[in-house]
Amino acid sequence: MHQKKMKIENLNLWYGDFQALYAVNLDIYENQVTALIGPSGCGKSTFLKTLNRMNDLVPTARIEGKVEFDGQNVYNPEVDVNELRKKIGMVFQHPNPFPKSIYDNIAYGPRTHGIKDTHQLDEIVERSLRQAAIWDEVKDHLDRNAQSISGGQQQRICIARALAVEPEILLMDEPTSALDPISTAKIEDLVNKLKENYTIVIVTHNMQQASRISDRTAFFLNGYLKESGETRKIFLNPEKEETENYISGRFG
Repeated sequence: MHQKKMKIENLNLWYGDFQALYAVNLDIYENQVTALIGPSGCGKSTFLKTLNRMNDLVPTARIEGKVEFDGQNVYNPEVDVNELRKKIGMVFQHPNPFPKSIYDNIAYGPRTHGIKDTHQLDEIVERSLRQAAIWDEVKDHLDRNAQSISGGQQQRICIARALAVEPEILLMDEPTSALDPISTAKIEDLVNKLKENYTIVIVTHNMQQASRISDRTAFFLNGYLKESGETRKIFLNPEKEETENYISGRFG
């Protein structure tokens, strides 16, 4: 039985006067992939960003409710946001490597957390690139600018960069929507491997992708979490008519 890694209770979020999330309750389980699905603007990316407080960067954002990670509410004032984001990493929709070498992209996080030893950094860079299934493609040109490689490779560099600081959870916001089918398949294979060591929460527009790679699925609509549970059940036997309509392509 998988342990609960995060527990979200009665989460409401506003941007100014606009309420973007309504009373969301969801458990995230360890070493599983949880897919967040729903039409554009339904709150799934907003929800994802509450998990490591990325919404803190939006001045008008206001939150009520609890987001528990390993038993502690991440919105408690004494929580160190940098430490939190080290444990809960994020990969964005568009690959966004820094305009530095591949090596320096991966070493960036460990360096900011105080690791200076070259030998140790070399090991972290190799381990992270191997975990992101891109080591063999880039090992002979680690000094190349990470922005000069293909989009699919850049996204795997961004995943390696997130893994370099040894997070426990990886948040992925539509990580394949800007990629071609071959790169998408590589990232999907990668997600399947990574869940052995990490807990993954992924926002996706792609129903097939959600059904292929996730253990659990949460369906959002208009800021409400309408239904969540095991992916097979959500796709084959949803409880709510709206879920059924969305999954079968009647809207969205």
